[in-house]
Amino acid sequence: MGAAPASAPGGAAKPLRIVVRVHAMPPRHNAGAEHMLVSMLRPLVERGHDVSVWLSRYTDDRDVYDYEGICVVPLASRLDFGEACRKADVLVSHLEGVPSTAALARGYGAPFVSIVHNTHKPSFRNMATGDTALAVYNSTWMEREAEVYFTEFPSLLRPDRSMIVRPPVVAGDYRTTPGDCVTLVNCNADKGGDLFWRIAARMPDVPFLGVRGAYGVQVEPPEHVPNLKYVDHVPGNEMAERVYSRTRVLLMPSSYESWGRVGVEAMASGIPVVAHPTPGLCESLADAGLFADRDDLDAWLATLERLLKPAEWRKASKRALARSAALDPTEDLTAWCEAIEELGGRRGIRGSNSRAARPVSRAA
Repeated sequence: MGAAPASAPGGAAKPLRIVVRVHAMPPRHNAGAEHMLVSMLRPLVERGHDVSVWLSRYTDDRDVYDYEGICVVPLASRLDFGEACRKADVLVSHLEGVPSTAALARGYGAPFVSIVHNTHKPSFRNMATGDTALAVYNSTWMEREAEVYFTEFPSLLRPDRSMIVRPPVVAGDYRTTPGDCVTLVNCNADKGGDLFWRIAARMPDVPFLGVRGAYGVQVEPPEHVPNLKYVDHVPGNEMAERVYSRTRVLLMPSSYESWGRVGVEAMASGIPVVAHPTPGLCESLADAGLFADRDDLDAWLATLERLLKPAEWRKASKRALARSAALDPTEDLTAWCEAIEELGGRRGIRGSNSRAARPVSRAA
């Protein structure tokens, strides 16, 4: 992605200090939320802003490191997080980091941005304290669910603004020539690890590949399934070479997905995706997805048997490539950067993060 000037119309007139507080980051932790965050922070760095990510959990990392141009500060390496917050033009957090980071933003008069990755009630409740200048939802259905939540609990304070940034996937980062395996990424129970090996056992002539995930107890068959191989967790920047280049069809029999980034990554290579119809997967995969209920083993078998026929696979692959192109993240990321630059431009007014000092506007 090409760099754009930091002084975009209506945005910051100079480089901003953007301080992010999260519990973990790649390359040690490679979940979808963290890779979404990386893909949102990279363009801010490219626009000339000073972006630092401060971790809130201890790891074996003791030194500050660079990840794709982003400065990552392990918890054990520095004690001056409070000072960084005091100097920040914008504070950002997600998941468990939201309550404490929002409180620091209030104390230092900095605008606070909450990135919301799921529709669980704590995610909405934690940002509903009056300290959130901007809520970023990863899908239209999540924004609708937030609206339902705030209608149900009218005493809570809505974020001043909201916007949708679909988990950005730059197709070129993941594009490869598909392989011959039916693949599941993250083999825990919620992702369908048990269903996965049962499908493999019923299709002995098809190679299956299970990729152990970054979190959750990984499910494997009680007995050896000859056509099923497992590999250890793969960092995000190695997925194209080590996973998608071996994959013919991606399975996503997840009980819950707010979006389903891995499916969009696979579609960059024209890999068809068969998924359980969660609202997030229905939105992300759209008409390129093939859907089966995770409790209906026969439906998965029938779908795969048809999809693996060459003519059917080519048609599904073409739809996947079209959907990948439709999800080009350029527009979302430009809107995101401009929103951050606008917030950072207000930082000079002490207390600008109070509701009384900020006009209430809603950006879809």
